[in-house]
Amino acid sequence: MGTIIVGLILAVVVAAAVLSLVKKKISGKSSCGCGCEHCANSCKR
Repeated sequence: MGTIIVGLILAVVVAAAVLSLVKKKISGKSSCGCGCEHCANSCKR
């Protein structure tokens, strides 16, 4: 039973992290915290 609870908690944490990254991507924010205008990979977005 403990394994199931820990697994569910871990799944919730991972889902929250993924949703946060998706929201940042949709809003145009960078995941590194810097602007993309000077990034070498900015043309690959």
